[in-house]
Amino acid sequence: MLKKIATDVKSVKKDVISRRKFMRGTAVAGVAAGTLAAPHIATAATVLKVQAAWGGGIFLENAKSYVDRVNKMAGGGLKIDLLSVNSVVKTSQMQDAVHRGVLDGAHYVPAYWYSKSPTASLFGTGPCFGWSAQEMLGWIHYGGGMDLFNELMGTLGLNLVSFFNSPMPAQPLGWFKEKINSSSQMKGLKYRTVGLAADVLNEMGMSVVQLPGGEIQPAMKSGLIDAAEFNNPTSDSDFGMQDVSKHYHLASFHQSQECFEVTFNARKFNALAKEQQAILKYASEAENSNFYWHNTLRYADDLVKLKEKHGVSVYRTPDSVMSDQMKAWDVVVDRISAKDPFFAKVIKSQKVYAKKVMNYLLLNQPDYGMAYKHHFG
Repeated sequence: MLKKIATDVKSVKKDVISRRKFMRGTAVAGVAAGTLAAPHIATAATVLKVQAAWGGGIFLENAKSYVDRVNKMAGGGLKIDLLSVNSVVKTSQMQDAVHRGVLDGAHYVPAYWYSKSPTASLFGTGPCFGWSAQEMLGWIHYGGGMDLFNELMGTLGLNLVSFFNSPMPAQPLGWFKEKINSSSQMKGLKYRTVGLAADVLNEMGMSVVQLPGGEIQPAMKSGLIDAAEFNNPTSDSDFGMQDVSKHYHLASFHQSQECFEVTFNARKFNALAKEQQAILKYASEAENSNFYWHNTLRYADDLVKLKEKHGVSVYRTPDSVMSDQMKAWDVVVDRISAKDPFFAKVIKSQKVYAKKVMNYLLLNQPDYGMAYKHHFG
């Protein structure tokens, strides 16, 4: 009898333990199921309102390319809403709008705000020290240029964080009513350009007018200006410059190295998560390569169209004109440096970098023109 009772007790204990294990398992499973079944609550993305200085054309495509990279990498946590030219403020007001927080960011070039400080132009439309836009960007990222830019922002009291990308090929001298063989033909002409290039060409005897891109072709058509440049064969074609001139001069030192500036309101930028800040930065660096690969082919294709479809005569600007440009640059740089120590400081930094880097590159690079002529004549 006692043996049977003991056996029954053991059976009851075993049954209780089994039920407890089952209940614990059920509870765990229930929690897991509840977790899986619970609705996902999406975290609202941080949206940055960024205005571009471009109403259309290839530069707006470039701005969209940068934005697409950011939006894809951010995975929904960060989104840039790209606004076209004049959507919120005029191009000339964009930097102030970002500084005040009216806009979260802007996509433009430093030459568009150089009236605040001529030093701004050195980050895009400065003198050539034998370098291209690629090497200028190298100076910005690794030669001390970014520190100097941020120092300039502090001096001007601007609440901005900027990234630089997209090495532009040297900009054409532009569109004229006749073929230019010497600088003397340019004296007295009313000419459109921007940035410090305006000072240089004024020094060469031209009468410079600074106009937004969309106003260039109508101004030349009406006679308000006699000659003009914007940036490249694709943009120039989009503006219809081939309809007001058939004389197009490539190669020039007036704007031989330029890049885009993507700028953000510093308070807005600093409030982002570190990984989001990194995305904005590294998307800029990625766009640097994409711009060059993408745009150079388009420029080459559109240059062919200008010649073959629109009957445009394309010339290389004479070396004598470009030599006179460098002399004019010397005058302008010396004049501003004498008045502005910070400007002189930036020029010195650029020269140190260019002298060292270009010494290597010019010694090392073969004559690509020689190879081109060998194959294509």
